[in-house]
Amino acid sequence: MTAYILCLILFSLGIYCAVSKRNLIKIIVGVAIAEYAVNLMFVLVGYRIGGVPPIFVAAGEAQGAMVDPLPHALVLTSIVIGLATTALLAAIAMRIYRKYGTYDVNEIRELRG
Repeated sequence: MTAYILCLILFSLGIYCAVSKRNLIKIIVGVAIAEYAVNLMFVLVGYRIGGVPPIFVAAGEAQGAMVDPLPHALVLTSIVIGLATTALLAAIAMRIYRKYGTYDVNEIRELRG
């Protein structure tokens, strides 16, 4: 139960960082922290104490506690999507810095013409 609460705290920290900060780089880091918290929550949901991965069980042999492989597959997909999202956000931030010369969201908003 403690791990779930820590995931919630990590997710809250990421959302707080993404919403309250005015620097684009800090916003990107906040979004990445929130993504990693969701990934950690998926892994924790699929974990079973004393569980065995299904790949290690012989055909037709049933065991009591098995680890669910679906959350782990979702996490692998989420990691790839998160990497692409972070790369896109970083590229957009670099283009904004080249155009406006700042990462501050308030200054960029004032420069809009």
